[in-house]
Amino acid sequence: MHPSHTPQRPLVLGSTSRYRHGLLSRLNLPFTVTAPAVDETPLTAETPRALALRLALAKAHAVARQHPQAVVIGSDQVADLGGHPLGKPGTHERAVAQLRQMRGQTVIFQTAVAVVCAATGFEQVDLAPVEVRFRQLSDDEIERYLRAEEPYDCAGSAKSEGLGIALLDAIVNDDPTALIGLPLIRTCRMLRAAGLVLP
Repeated sequence: MHPSHTPQRPLVLGSTSRYRHGLLSRLNLPFTVTAPAVDETPLTAETPRALALRLALAKAHAVARQHPQAVVIGSDQVADLGGHPLGKPGTHERAVAQLRQMRGQTVIFQTAVAVVCAATGFEQVDLAPVEVRFRQLSDDEIERYLRAEEPYDCAGSAKSEGLGIALLDAIVNDDPTALIGLPLIRTCRMLRAAGLVLP
């Protein structure tokens, strides 16, 4: 049988994030979504980088246990301000506090992706750090931005793919989708390594 006619393993995204769903859809591969049941509490003295890597892998493994024949993607993003993790704010007040902390600062968004297949024993995990330099924001700018975009489900309280770009001085990275939540260049590399055929 020609390799292009070999049926592909099913692909499962271990995330309910609409941002990751939208990004993975770009690859034109059929996939399903399963929510990973993973405790996201940081370990004592765990760095944002280590936290993102651990959680991406934990999410992929949690979903792979339910779908052992599938190739599973897990991902996690932690905003890193001077070695301290900034999570999703959840509320307006916490988002204001985060953006005040970040003004004039460089924040590294540590975005990790893991690909796992239980049936074949395949496992890879990688990190795509993105350096984001925030402008010196006024309290009024912070308030106007949050009222307009309500980015309370985003680590670091800013959506670079939306109005949040106006808060920034610069973005430095090697995988432009990483900041939105899933580094597709690395993801494609891992999916190929796991045996999937991409265009």
